[in-house]
Amino acid sequence: MTRLNHNQANRGMGLEKLINKTNDAYLARGIAVVNKRPIPVLIQERHGTQVSSGQIVGKSTVDYEGVYRGHSLQFEAKSTRESNRFPLNNFHEHQIEHMRACLKQGAIVFAILEFTRFDQRLYVPGRLILNAWEKHLVGGPASIPREALEMQCWAIQSTRGVLVDYLAVVDKLLATTKAV
Repeated sequence: MTRLNHNQANRGMGLEKLINKTNDAYLARGIAVVNKRPIPVLIQERHGTQVSSGQIVGKSTVDYEGVYRGHSLQFEAKSTRESNRFPLNNFHEHQIEHMRACLKQGAIVFAILEFTRFDQRLYVPGRLILNAWEKHLVGGPASIPREALEMQCWAIQSTRGVLVDYLAVVDKLLATTKAV
């Protein structure tokens, strides 16, 4: 069991709140059903409705899962304050394994990576993350350069009245190559 660190638990919460509001809008409009996966936590201490202490009792998979146009969606939401690179240590081995297994089953697997300094969010295909991870395991870089991400990935905009309209990117990919 891993001790739950308050700061660690809230890292990236700004992005997750935006995605949660986006998912609520998708659901309300009948576009998609996407949910935040809870982290398995054993609550140890509570003050009223507030949890003040707990332990992580198991490994989660990815942050979000859902269904869109008959496709399984599996994705991570990650933020960094770095300006020129995205550190791979933001991912954990069990998340990578889950992403790999879901890709093998035909799911749409990706990450929404946010560079907080620039208020920039990118749709990063799961295969790109897995390739970078594998290269890192054999001595390659421990991060993905922001420039490379900007060239190989898609910017996520606030469109259609949705804050983080990641499904606009999924639509483009489904319409062209099915390489999601």
